[in-house]
Amino acid sequence: PRAVGQACGANPDPIVVPCHRVSASGGGLGGFNRERGGFLLDVKRWLLRHEGFPLGQPAD
Repeated sequence: PRAVGQACGANPDPIVVPCHRVSASGGGLGGFNRERGGFLLDVKRWLLRHEGFPLGQPAD
């Protein structure tokens, strides 16, 4: 799981390569582009909602 997070953190195009779809192992939101809070996490939330992902519910 950490290898995926590291690869996504090193991703130079986090919108084109959909790293925002990667969640934490416990089902939480996790981080985005090496950030665990703040503006970039708000961007991740917005992208997931924009794509229709029901935040606050476990993924299938």
